[in-house]
Amino acid sequence: MSDLFNLQGRNAVIFGGAGGLGKLIAKAYAEAGANVAIASRSEEKLRAACEELHAQTGKAFRYYVCDATDEAAVEAAAKKANEEMGGVTILVNSQGVNKKVPALEFPVDEFNRVMNANVTSVLITSKHFGAYMKEQGYGKIVNVTSVRGKIATRGPGNAAYCASKGAEDMLTKVLAAELGPYGITVNGFGPNIMKTPMMNKVFEMRAKEAGVTVEEYLQQQGASLPLRRMSGPEDCVGTALFLAAPASDFLTGNILYPDGGLTAVG
Repeated sequence: MSDLFNLQGRNAVIFGGAGGLGKLIAKAYAEAGANVAIASRSEEKLRAACEELHAQTGKAFRYYVCDATDEAAVEAAAKKANEEMGGVTILVNSQGVNKKVPALEFPVDEFNRVMNANVTSVLITSKHFGAYMKEQGYGKIVNVTSVRGKIATRGPGNAAYCASKGAEDMLTKVLAAELGPYGITVNGFGPNIMKTPMMNKVFEMRAKEAGVTVEEYLQQQGASLPLRRMSGPEDCVGTALFLAAPASDFLTGNILYPDGGLTAVG
């Protein structure tokens, strides 16, 4: 039983690994024994994240500067990572963007940008890293999606984000069906809205609209969930570890929801 969550000898690449959730996943995988690399567009952020992770774990982390929407760059990164790490067996897609505009005003170019960052990038990374996993006969692809792929928001502004996450969910299932015969599992997990630095401005705006403080707004939002609190990135780490570990070897094509119960009652 002790080996169910053991990643010793596994090599993981985490796209979006310089972000809050990506860094926590990288830390968890490293502590479970994996050799971990993170990837994103900003070398400055990647370098800082690697230093922070090393200070927390005492382990070395690689990084790859790569725009996940640039196929040539991803292909090169996949080749380099597999050569340097001795075969990548875990791929995490934690990259993505959001743009909030009411549907009747949404610029098509911005809609396409969100779809490209949240959906096309997942196909590109899975295509090129998955090719190496196929050769190895084993692999784990973990996609960070959202409850908004299953449940739409009541308020305006999320046409692109919700559509992209719904598409990512279906892409996860299709990839699972196609890659399963090669020993590759493909799953995702869909967090609820989380307390992260990226969301601070949104929380401030919504709290102001409601005439309450940010803390009061967060308490109100959490009170509507069965678990009666808002989530943070740390609430998703266990799910991310499970989907990368031997414990989930017979699970594929699924989206799990560490959402405090929103999808049960929403």
